[in-house]
Amino acid sequence: MAALINVPAKAKRGDIIEIRTLTSHIMETGFRRTMDGALVPRDIITSFTCRYNGTEIFRADLFPAIAANPYLSFFTVAKESGKLEFEWIGDNGYSSTASASITVE
Repeated sequence: MAALINVPAKAKRGDIIEIRTLTSHIMETGFRRTMDGALVPRDIITSFTCRYNGTEIFRADLFPAIAANPYLSFFTVAKESGKLEFEWIGDNGYSSTASASITVE
């Protein structure tokens, strides 16, 4: 699945930066039924994690009420240049990763 990541390319040391992510996923709650009355199996993203140079800085647990194509926005302090790694994990073995770099001056 595709992910859109918005991280500033540059920041000053100590700046508070906003990180925004949007990932493509249908997100089936498991509560809907087919025309025959059978439950549509649940298929959601259950967790999101962001690491900054290997250190976890944000984690979210997601539940069936989350919308399709979940959008997450959070803040962190720009401490050093490096890499932000993003990971989405879900039902049925779903796993998606993305990364972005930031230069801290």
